[in-house]
Amino acid sequence: MPLSIWKKLRLHTLNDTKMVLELADRTISKPTGVAENVFVKVGKFYFPADFFILDFVADPRVPLILGRPFLSTAHALIDVYEGEITLRHDDQSLTLKCKDTPSISYNNLESLNKVDLIDATCEEYSQIVLGVYR
Repeated sequence: MPLSIWKKLRLHTLNDTKMVLELADRTISKPTGVAENVFVKVGKFYFPADFFILDFVADPRVPLILGRPFLSTAHALIDVYEGEITLRHDDQSLTLKCKDTPSISYNNLESLNKVDLIDATCEEYSQIVLGVYR
């Protein structure tokens, strides 16, 4: 989550983190902190999620990225063939069609890059990585 959105939402205090992220453009970024147990409303459901807060300018069309931990919490079933994601809570479910989500196109984009995550619990490795990219 961008720091600007965290400030607008006036969420509770951030927890410290030793995590270091390697972004798709290979730059290294250290999150400002972690906002834990933030409730995210999707349709009629509220799901708790943790967000790493980063100080960057976000694309206004994609203010938040919900990843695999969120999909796990939401008991998501992904049907690639039908283009559907079904979120489940207790005996209820909500099915989202991929066409229901906004699509983003970029000029001259050949491929999408993933965000690589470096687990910084190993302090020595983190320092090596930070030293290389300074």
